[in-house]
Amino acid sequence: ADLARADVALGLFFGRPSGIDLKFDLQPRSSLDALFGWSTFERGRAGYGHLTYLYTLAAGRGRSVIIPIRIGIGAAVFGNSDHLDVGGRVPLELGFRFRSTPLELYLEGALLLIATHGGDVDGQFGVGLRFYF
Repeated sequence: ADLARADVALGLFFGRPSGIDLKFDLQPRSSLDALFGWSTFERGRAGYGHLTYLYTLAAGRGRSVIIPIRIGIGAAVFGNSDHLDVGGRVPLELGFRFRSTPLELYLEGALLLIATHGGDVDGQFGVGLRFYF
C-alpha cells in the first residue's frame, strides 16, 4: 500500500543552514517549507530563517521507499543584531520517504542569492530528517 498523504512534517536539518524544519503540504505536488535556526555551526554563526515553496517534479516508487525530487523558490533572512541580510533561494531536494514509517530522510542543495549589502551568491547544503503527522 502507498503512503497516505501527510499534511505536516516536523524535523531537523543539519548543514548550512541548520535548524528546525517545518513542512506543510498544500496539494499533492506542492508544499511550504520553513526552517528556523543558524546559518552554520562554524564560528561566527548567525540566526537564520527561510520560507520556501517546494514543487515535486517526480517521485520514484520502490517497494519500501518513495523518492521525491523537489525544486523550490523562496526567501531567507539571516544575521545578527548588527547585520541582517535578505536573499532569495532556489533549492533542489532529494527525499527518501519510507513506506513503513512516517519518516523522510532528505538531501538539499540550494543557491542563495543575497540581495543586501552589495549582493553575493552562496551555496547551501545539508541533510534532514522529517517526521510526518
